[in-house]
Amino acid sequence: MRFYNQPHRFYCGIDLHARTLAVCVLDCDGTAVSHGTIAASPAAFLKAVEPFRDGLAVACECMFAWYWLADLCHEEGIPFVLGHALYMKAIHGGKAKTDKIDARKIAVLLRGGMLPQAYVYPRGMRETRDLLRRRTFLVRRRAEALTHLVNTNSQYNRPPLAKKLAFAANRAELDLPARFTDPSVRRNVELDLALIDAYDEQIRAVELYLTRAAKVDDPQAYARLRSVPGVGAVLGLVMLYEIHDVRRFPEEGQFLSYARLVRCAHESAGKKKGTGGNKIGNAHLKWAFSEATCLLLRSSERAKAWLARRERKHGKRRALGALAARLGRAVYHLLRKGEAFDEQRFFAS
Repeated sequence: MRFYNQPHRFYCGIDLHARTLAVCVLDCDGTAVSHGTIAASPAAFLKAVEPFRDGLAVACECMFAWYWLADLCHEEGIPFVLGHALYMKAIHGGKAKTDKIDARKIAVLLRGGMLPQAYVYPRGMRETRDLLRRRTFLVRRRAEALTHLVNTNSQYNRPPLAKKLAFAANRAELDLPARFTDPSVRRNVELDLALIDAYDEQIRAVELYLTRAAKVDDPQAYARLRSVPGVGAVLGLVMLYEIHDVRRFPEEGQFLSYARLVRCAHESAGKKKGTGGNKIGNAHLKWAFSEATCLLLRSSERAKAWLARRERKHGKRRALGALAARLGRAVYHLLRKGEAFDEQRFFAS
């Protein structure tokens, strides 16, 4: 957890909403010099903080509408701090909870150096990252439709499907009238097939756009990610955009924690209380490393042998988690050191 602890003359806490802003400005002594609710517009915000622009710092909680405020502060030269939503427990406690109270609590945390920071992803790359995340959403919805189709086949005890329906050619050979005699069931399956075809078309289009138009600030880092067996053009872009700058992680442990590849121990008075923090970190990067691990197993016999040895001792689930964490460490170091992936070195120990 990182805290913002830079001194300023004024500290502005904002409880951010789509249409309104609750703004509280504290001076260096902790006195509220401005406290109210304004419209969520650049003009209204700049007018509200105009008397305090000299030495002002602005903070808000990380929620879906923070992009425009961060960009505005960057353009105006105002230090902007993004609060980590899961760590900001202080604004959720208390007997009373209103927008104005939350704004004051954010300002107090900022002034006291206790505001947990989230990463302010730079403008110009956020848009492509969000498109990559949307593509992942479509892939998952497509997988759900495929799963529902297979489950429907099992539900009515039809013969097992001989080929994977993920491929369009295999779906074309599916004889619906003979397999499903009931009209409603057949219509249900036809709906799944129509959705899958539509998802295929949109996913292909967005992948083509991304591979042609995605901005790659560091082509060497992208090439190093692509050197990992099984990591293709799109998955490499997902990892590149979710990591962005590996130098923001001073140690590999911080990177693995951010990618949700390690468990955090809970201890008290020398007693272990289990683990926690499984939902703190980047879920999209976690998914990317899970996919990369499965693709590595497909393309590497050494990876299969390593997993088999680990699986006999710890079970399949823990073995896959260990391989994903191992791959995360390798990616961290190849990006930090500027090296390509070396499979022999990866499995040396």
